[in-house]
This record gives sequence, C-alpha cells and structure tokens, in this order.
Amino acid sequence: MTVDASAQPGFLSRAGLRRVLVTLCVTEITSWGVLYYAFPVLATDIARATGWSPSWITAGFSGGQLVAALAGIPVGRWLDRHGPRWLMTGGSVLAVPAVVAIATAQNLAWFVAAWLLAGVAMGATLYPPAFAALTRWYGPRRVGALTIVTLVAGLASTVFAPLTAALASHLDWRQTYLVLAVVLAVITIPGHVWGLRGHWPDPEPHEHPEHAEHTDPGRIARSRAFVALVLALSLSAFAAFAVVINLVPLLTERGLSPGAAAVALGLGGAGQVLGRLGYTTFTRHTSVRVRTAIILAAVAATTAVLGLLTTAAALVIAAVVAGMARGVFTLLQATAITDRWGAVHYGRLTGLLSAPLTITMSLAPWAGAAIATGLGGYAPTFLVLALIAAAAVVFSLASIPRRSAR
Repeated sequence: MTVDASAQPGFLSRAGLRRVLVTLCVTEITSWGVLYYAFPVLATDIARATGWSPSWITAGFSGGQLVAALAGIPVGRWLDRHGPRWLMTGGSVLAVPAVVAIATAQNLAWFVAAWLLAGVAMGATLYPPAFAALTRWYGPRRVGALTIVTLVAGLASTVFAPLTAALASHLDWRQTYLVLAVVLAVITIPGHVWGLRGHWPDPEPHEHPEHAEHTDPGRIARSRAFVALVLALSLSAFAAFAVVINLVPLLTERGLSPGAAAVALGLGGAGQVLGRLGYTTFTRHTSVRVRTAIILAAVAATTAVLGLLTTAAALVIAAVVAGMARGVFTLLQATAITDRWGAVHYGRLTGLLSAPLTITMSLAPWAGAAIATGLGGYAPTFLVLALIAAAAVVFSLASIPRRSAR
C-alpha cells in the first residue's frame, strides 16, 4: 500500500521534514551564536572602549532577554495559527538592524534600546518558535527532531565564542558585531524563507486522547497543573542558570586558576550536548511525572555536589555532570506541553510557559552573585540554589493534569 506524503507527520514529505530540520539546525546555531553568545565575549571590550558601566552594559543585554520573554506570548499565538516561516523570517530580518544598532550605539541609552529591539527578534527566532515548528510538523516523531536541533544548537557557544574572539583580536567590538550581523543576514533570512516553506497543518487533537477535554488554552493556563509546571521549571531554570554564571567564581574560590575554571565551564557546555543524546530512549521508559522529577532532581543534586566538593578533579567532573542535567532540562522544557496537553495549543502555551522561565534565567546571574555576597562565599550559595531546585521537584509532582472523569 502506497502512503501519500500528506499522510506523513505534518503533511510534509520525508525530504521536506529533513529540509526543515537541517534549516533549523543551521539557523538556531547562528541565531544563538550572534544574538546571545557573542555578548559575553565582547562585554569587557565594550566597557573598556566606551567607558560605560559593565553592569549597565549587562543590564541592556538582560533587558533584551526580558523583552524576548514577553514577545514569546504573542509569538506563540501566531505560531499556532500561521506557522513559523514568515514569523522566523521577520525575526531574522529584524535581528540584523538590531545588531547593527548595537554595533553603532553612540551612547548607553542607544545601546540598551538596541538590545530591547534585539529581544523582539530573539523571541521570534530562538528555541520556542523552532520547537513549535518541529512539534507540529514532526508530530509523534517530534522528540527525535527536537533532540537533534538542541544537540546542534548546544554547540553555538563552541562555534561562535571562539569565532567572536578571533574577530575581536583583529577588529574592534563594533566591527566585530557588524561582521556577525552580515553572517546572521546571509544565513538566517534565506534559510527561514527557503527551509520553512510548506503546508502548516492542523494539530492532531487525538494524539493524546486522555487529555481531549483540554480544548481551552485559557483554562489550561489557569489550571493547577500548568501553574505547578511553570513554578517547577522556573525554579529549576533559576538554579541551573545561576550555576552557569557563578561556576567560575566558585571554582576559583576552591583554588582553581581562572584558566582551569574556564575550561571546566566549557566542559560543562559539552556535557549539555552529551546529556541530550539519550533523551529519546529515556522518554520511552519513563512516565511524564517520573522523568520530570528525575531531571529536576538531577539539577538539584549536581548543584549541591558542586557546593560540597573541594578537590579540583572532582569539581570538574561535577561541572560536566551538571552540564548534562542542564542539557536534558532543555528537552524537558521543549516537550512539557505536548506531554501533558498535546500539540493543539503548543505555541500559545509554550509562550506562556517560556516567559517566566526566560525572566528567571535573566535574573539568575545577579541573584546568584547577590546571595554569594550575603553568605560570604559561593559554596554556600550553591547549597541554597540546590534547595531552590529541590523545591522545583516538589512542584513538578503536581504538574500532571487530571484525566477526564468521563
């Protein structure tokens, strides 16, 4: 019996599905690299060249993250109705002048405003819209596609941090950002226009029949399970990203050299990629409740271990394992909505879920440093972060919607 292409997931042929997947792998690694990972490499050069306060420079970048979080809500509604092609293309088109505005900023207010504009572009180009595209088009095969994209995009820092540093060694920070803007334009705009074409199908309402009664996204968003999910993932994200930013200070406090601490941080990034490799198998052998609790518990446990260990080798190993927990956490977030309520309102509900997560991630670096100042060190700070992550596990147990009584 011949199977028509329209009967395949998302009404795309196998070639079409591969095209979408390859496109998002390339555009996500580029968008994350230019819009996110270039900044920490260039921040010191920006402060040195302009005389602007490093805290205000970072505040501009974090302000962009907050705008991205807020933009995610209307972005999600658009995705559910119209699909990702023109939304992500528009985001890429907007990202280019935003990066140019960052590069040409003549004062701090201009610089901050440019990052706020970049935040709108990030909301339309980074993980949430990409996850929505793969979720709808790949249908039941979404987990494998999501895993591949996050594996590749997880290498964004590996590719773009050294690329940005290499450019900055020959150019000033403004010229470096201008070169990166060209890279962004050449890769992402035609990539999204060409790679994301195709019929945007209706969601499959019967994919999760046990949740067929959840047809009102407003009702879902107000439900106990959704609120518990938001709290669980937000608390865990807060702890996980506070660990990322404060890991180097912790390791140097424990006696590692700054260079060794930076290597450990980089190995943690490699751990993120490794952690995602087994997620598809993991989902086949665990229930939603169990795997959510296990992954969030892993974030809490690895954070606590980092606060307790004292030897260099053990700390480096723990940093890699903590990176693995963070890596699989990204996939847990990507599949949290479909695992509970199906794909019908994926874009809108993911936007509502991602907004508080992005806000907590943007506040985590400052909060971690503030806790360390109050407690007099980073080791006790990591134990506090571990307690916060442990609270996320408790909330996660209530994040599973009740089945209909009918």
